[in-house]
Amino acid sequence: MNPNVAYKLPSNFFEKTRKTLHFHGNQSLIRVREMGCFVFNPKLIKPVFVIGCSRAGTTLVYKTFSEARDLGSLHRESHDFWSELHPPSEHNWDTHATPESAVCSADRDFVSKYFFTQSGRRRIVDKNNQNGLSIAYLHGLFPDAHFVYVKRSPGDNIHSLIEGWKKANMFATWSDNLPAKVNIEQGLFQRWCFFLAEGWRDYIDRPIEEVCAFQYRAMNQAILRAKPAIPTKQWHEVHYEDLISNPVKKFETLVNTCDVAFDPNLKKHCSEVLNKPYNTFSEIRVDKWKDSHNREKIERIMPTVESTTNAMGYS
Repeated sequence: MNPNVAYKLPSNFFEKTRKTLHFHGNQSLIRVREMGCFVFNPKLIKPVFVIGCSRAGTTLVYKTFSEARDLGSLHRESHDFWSELHPPSEHNWDTHATPESAVCSADRDFVSKYFFTQSGRRRIVDKNNQNGLSIAYLHGLFPDAHFVYVKRSPGDNIHSLIEGWKKANMFATWSDNLPAKVNIEQGLFQRWCFFLAEGWRDYIDRPIEEVCAFQYRAMNQAILRAKPAIPTKQWHEVHYEDLISNPVKKFETLVNTCDVAFDPNLKKHCSEVLNKPYNTFSEIRVDKWKDSHNREKIERIMPTVESTTNAMGYS
């Protein structure tokens, strides 16, 4: 380096340095916690599981709960963790659901240690687009767990699912080894997205709107079937449309019913949350599907989800 020449630092130098130091600091904390687990056996306490159909607004809820001071969080979706613990190949790739019969103390210890070492907390919030199929299993592992069920109207949810299927590099990274050839819309969609539910093979060559209506039905029906077994005080439901109409008020109610403090920092986050949307494909509003290019497709399959949406509280 020539001492007589002035060098200019890259504009993102300090931000990159901060992130690097933060990463290595976190890795050091994780190693310390891992060593601590040899001394004591941490158990998760009242974990919060955010459930709902893919593209229903679960990420909005998860990211907001992750800001609560009372909760630890991975700050990312956990589908890889759960799928490695009980891969769908264990049951012939029929579903991502993990049955209640899989509950065991080894799983409870493994899950607890993983979330504790990663987050440093014994009470955590977790979310992925498959946990709604495994509620009995999750409740068996953690009988004091809270479940936050995010519901979204069928038109907008199915519209967003259709758009998501066009982004296989985001939502189908797990499905390359499926034991079936996906040929939806004459090969326009060749990688299965989001999650597997019982009966998915019947849709590998169907129109995309039928596939998405199937996923919407399958996930929400699975959640509704599991609901009666969960204590009322540990089960919480929210309509996505209500959340975006008044996020501060609705999140305050939702957070408090989960025995989580709604402090000023979380209130500030909620007041600004719609200004920094998570994983949205377009502006946040209700009934987007009605002026979309998917309208005719969605209108055609609406009768096939009617009984499910009625049970969800939509008419």
